[in-house]
Amino acid sequence: MPRRGLILQTRTHWLLLGLALLCSLVLFLYLLECAPQTDGNAPLPGVIGENYGKEYYQALLQEQEEHYQTRATSLKRQIAQLKQELQEMSEKMRSLQERKNVGANGIGYQGNKEQTPSDLLEFLHSQIDKAEVSIGAKLPSEYGVIPFESFTLMKVFQLEMGLTRHPEEKPVRKDKRDELVEVIEAGLEVINNPDEDDEQEEEDSPLGEKMIFNENDFIEGYYRTERDKGTQYELFFKKADLMEYRHVTLFRPFGPLMKVKSEMIDITRSIINIIVPLAERTEAFAQFMQNFRDVCIHQDKRIHLTVVYFGKEGLSKVKSILESVTSESNFHNYTLIPLNEEFNRGQGLNVGAQAWDKGEVLMFFCDVDIYFSAEFLNSCRLNAEPGKKVFYPVVFSLYNPAIVYASQDVPPPVEQQLVHKKDSGFWRDFGFGMTCQYRSDFLTIGGFDMEVKGWGGEDVHLYRKYLHGDLIVIRTPVPGLFHLWHEKRCADELTPEQYLIYYEDQ
Repeated sequence: MPRRGLILQTRTHWLLLGLALLCSLVLFLYLLECAPQTDGNAPLPGVIGENYGKEYYQALLQEQEEHYQTRATSLKRQIAQLKQELQEMSEKMRSLQERKNVGANGIGYQGNKEQTPSDLLEFLHSQIDKAEVSIGAKLPSEYGVIPFESFTLMKVFQLEMGLTRHPEEKPVRKDKRDELVEVIEAGLEVINNPDEDDEQEEEDSPLGEKMIFNENDFIEGYYRTERDKGTQYELFFKKADLMEYRHVTLFRPFGPLMKVKSEMIDITRSIINIIVPLAERTEAFAQFMQNFRDVCIHQDKRIHLTVVYFGKEGLSKVKSILESVTSESNFHNYTLIPLNEEFNRGQGLNVGAQAWDKGEVLMFFCDVDIYFSAEFLNSCRLNAEPGKKVFYPVVFSLYNPAIVYASQDVPPPVEQQLVHKKDSGFWRDFGFGMTCQYRSDFLTIGGFDMEVKGWGGEDVHLYRKYLHGDLIVIRTPVPGLFHLWHEKRCADELTPEQYLIYYEDQ
């Protein structure tokens, strides 16, 4: 019995020793597999024979480490995004199944038919087939071409530009920047992990390793969007020491239309308080009141006018214009607030908003050189919602009529100048002064910044407040809102920033 116990003990000892060796071997292989690949025979960067100090190699290592950290962060973000999309798709599929079970009739690309993943994939591929990716479309004229916009790692070159945009600019908008970064990363994934049907040969580096492309190998790209099909991307990559380019075509297909909500909006009782800050400029105010009489008094009839006047000079003339227009139209829904102090647009609008004492109201902040239509007033009502949305329309700014209509003896009446043509004006996409918002939202966000003196800059500060909040900002050109041309007068006391804003917004 002792001998058998000794043998058993010996076998147990060797078994444990074997397990330990096996674990050590597995750990060693794991470390070899996960360790970054290096080439022991490759020379250090730099010209042969040069001596580099310790700081140079530390900086080089730091640069490589930052590159890998950036790549790792990007991959994590893509994984998280894919997980989220998968979860959303699962929820949509479950919702569609539930609707089918209860007999609800849905509106979608394929009617009431339940869309399985294979159906959805087939639809997305059909979008690519219908788009102008592999074969050109027959177009009626040169104006039917959908232009591309080109981009590099740092800049975007836009063809459809406003007056304030540069021929080249960085993608400052987050959605565009994230879109282009994602596209470049997807192109690298295609090149570095090719499918069997990809038309490219496996290339090796001069050292015999598999060639790996990175962001620095991206040369240029082009993209354009077909509104009903999707966005096409053409990407070009190239190694610095090679002549061959890698070309990748990607397409982001648009999915079927999905109903978000359907509602009825009743604006029959929606009053708009039009607030106009003013100092002098009595002739412009007389023209403004003609437009106000024709649109607000004779057509809309659901308007209250608040005029905040700065200073004493011209105040009597403004009172006379108001009384003349309102008496002949039997209109009494207006308020004139005189302020015997220097003009401050933000303060004037703050005072006008606080002067309203009848509860909630929709406010339209308007300047005296603005012409608006009755259709715009309805757009103001439809696109602003208390606690949810504020409306920032882009006005169409008219050029000097003396130049636009130089071939005529005299310019036509203002009403005939209100046309959207390239030679008559431009969309003032850098202006944020005209806005529709509810009084409660304006007061909750703190109104205008009173530190901004004079004219210019206060509207941008308010706009940024809304952008930093939870309300939806509706920003879009509207055809019924015009900025009438007038001569520029830059005040001497403005700050350098206000000089630029003042000149642009005149």
